[in-house]
Amino acid sequence: MSFFRLAAVVLAAGKGTRMRSDLPKVLHRIAGKPMLAHVLDGIAELGPDRTVVVAGPNMPGVAAAAQPHPVALQAEQLGTGHAVAAAREALGAITADTVLVVYGDTPLLTAQTLRSLVAARRAYDAAVVVLGMTPADPGAYGRLIVDPDGTLSAIVEAADATPEQLQIGLCNSGVMAIAGTYLWSLIDQIVPNPLKGEYYLTDIVALARAQGLNVRAVEADADELAGVNSRVDLAAAEAIFQQRLRVKAMEEGVTLSDPASIYLSADTRFGRDVVIGQNVVIGPGVSIADRVEIKPFSHIEGATIASDAIIGPFARLRPGSVLAEGVHIGNFVELKNTTMAAGAKANHLTYLGDATVGPRSNIGAGTITCNYDGFAKHRTTIGADVFVGSDTAFVAPVTIGDGAITAAGSVITEDLPANSLGLGRSRQVTKPEQATRFRENRRATAGKKA
Repeated sequence: MSFFRLAAVVLAAGKGTRMRSDLPKVLHRIAGKPMLAHVLDGIAELGPDRTVVVAGPNMPGVAAAAQPHPVALQAEQLGTGHAVAAAREALGAITADTVLVVYGDTPLLTAQTLRSLVAARRAYDAAVVVLGMTPADPGAYGRLIVDPDGTLSAIVEAADATPEQLQIGLCNSGVMAIAGTYLWSLIDQIVPNPLKGEYYLTDIVALARAQGLNVRAVEADADELAGVNSRVDLAAAEAIFQQRLRVKAMEEGVTLSDPASIYLSADTRFGRDVVIGQNVVIGPGVSIADRVEIKPFSHIEGATIASDAIIGPFARLRPGSVLAEGVHIGNFVELKNTTMAAGAKANHLTYLGDATVGPRSNIGAGTITCNYDGFAKHRTTIGADVFVGSDTAFVAPVTIGDGAITAAGSVITEDLPANSLGLGRSRQVTKPEQATRFRENRRATAGKKA
């Protein structure tokens, strides 16, 4: 038998029928990351010896999101106590100082709160510590009945509570820290509810009290413990998490011109003195270095941006975009799987997909890389100090040598050597006085119709 200081069980088997979705509830995203991942990240900060995720049948996505943690199967949904019992084999033959029981649909729960919960269990030498909250509307939450000496007397469900008990603001969140020495003996004593036939984890409070064991409650911010059971709840949780991300970014040296209109992802990384304009959306997988300016109405995901770059307004950086120092990406420019070397610029109305642009090269307005032939993607390679004329189309695969120039309006289908000029357009034909004759003919025709 192994001894663990800390283990965790994450209950993630709920079907989430109120979400009205084919996706398991815990896989719905907050700030670009599944709710389950948020919960696991928070637990990971405590350094547990083992974390087990309890999933329902036919939930391969949950098992994948839980990796590298073991997954226990709750074949039937028979209540929270039954769900914890399903984790017994996956936890293995262990004795843990403390076992956390957390829910996969509480993405706002912070590591700091979990750390305080574990500390309280140890400080009180309690068999069970329940995490409580005081929501604005206690509604259907179970009430925590706390004795004058601070011990938790009982959890009373709202349907069973007296009018006096319903006035109690402290409610049960369901999150617990349980002494490992008592966990399984308490779980094994739970009997099914006579009305629903389910095994409720909350019953271990009364069971522990009956054995003379210490049971406590500690309180956390209600916002952290709000479960997500519907799309409305999901939107509310997103709003809270976004505000956390904005505050964190500003505290770390980022200027947000209009914080409420800026959306970030959980994994967004910022350097110092970054400035972000209004209505910017930053999706997953974005890293932004020092002194970058992102102008309004830009959308960025899966991109790496080096220092002193300027992005936007109305720019779109798609996954695989890598921008070196001092790159300029202007209005209505879209990049996908493209690397821009130091000092390169694409300032207007351009699409660069599957491309490499060398240092200091300038991409004229209206340039596109024709990277897809209907079957495969092909790459455009543009060297250093290249000047690309406006409205150039590069038919990939094609390579443009250092210092080359393409004439405006060209379709480039062949490689250009260094320092060469590429022209790929029809020769202009000029017909003197033809415009005058055209207008006269149009007027005469219009007169006859009148």
